Amino acid sequence: MMRDSATGLLGAGMARVRALRFTEPGFDPALLREMAGAGWVGLTVAEELGGTGLGHAEMVALAEELGRACAPEPLTAAQMGAALLEAARHPLLDAVLAGEALALPAWQDRAQSLEAASGPGPRRFVPMAAGATHLLWMDGGALHVLERAAVELSTEQRQDGGHFAAVRVPGALPPPDATGLEAAFAAARDRAALATAAELLGGMEAAFAMTLDYLRTRKQFGTVIGSFQALQHKAAEARVQISLCRAAVEDAAWRLDEGAPDGPAAASRAKARASETAMTVQQACLQLHGGIGYTDDYDLGLHLRRAMVLAPLFGGAALHRRRFMELAPETEDA
Repeated sequence: MMRDSATGLLGAGMARVRALRFTEPGFDPALLREMAGAGWVGLTVAEELGGTGLGHAEMVALAEELGRACAPEPLTAAQMGAALLEAARHPLLDAVLAGEALALPAWQDRAQSLEAASGPGPRRFVPMAAGATHLLWMDGGALHVLERAAVELSTEQRQDGGHFAAVRVPGALPPPDATGLEAAFAAARDRAALATAAELLGGMEAAFAMTLDYLRTRKQFGTVIGSFQALQHKAAEARVQISLCRAAVEDAAWRLDEGAPDGPAAASRAKARASETAMTVQQACLQLHGGIGYTDDYDLGLHLRRAMVLAPLFGGAALHRRRFMELAPETEDA
């Protein structure tokens, strides 16, 4: 049902994605409101607080479909924002769940960090923040809910046509709206990392399906190129890597839903594998397509560029592999 719902909302195809590239806010606010109305923003928020009350398995299924569609809407960041507002019991949550507000977390001060920044310095890498109504400024375990007009925001273009923003607060920060959110932040960050891994999985599966269709129809020297053994080997290796990635993502979702103590380690394993596998598979698909794969008019390139953005988001492969070994040092599979 979750996949069918996503297909219905995201069925406009790549023409929509292309039209939104290199614009601001870079996504369709009306569609994001529809996503909120469908319960996607509050997917894991408790029902008694107005959320959908579903788990990580449903979140993963939804994120996969977003990845297949290359949807530019910052749903994962919006879900993380809703989770922080839920933990703080902040009244803005109602508007966020209704799609009347978009609250995006501003928590990083440097690349490849998994800890919420502390101090007054700028927060960086806030995805698609030009369309936000509120920024959720994290200062360690303290949360400051800031209106867009209260911050200075500068954007930087991403490879996929979207943008990241750096956020600064002129003057002194107001008192925090909530404190002691370290555990809530860690859980929300792990969910966001897993959702991003699932989005990468959906994107690589879409690119691989395009590649198989190409191998079955493209002819060279009067022969369908999919009959060439060297290309079959390359495609088979990509299929194996995708299957291993799916196993890691679904295992992490199950462990987090079950409240298993190794759930955070499993989330890091899934993100590490997805970040690395996505680049390997997307590059293989590009090579199997040959010259046409390099053209901007061909949809394969949209998936490759999205993977380049998502792979380091919420922590890249090396960072999550180190975290996995810290959390589960007796396990070698990362």
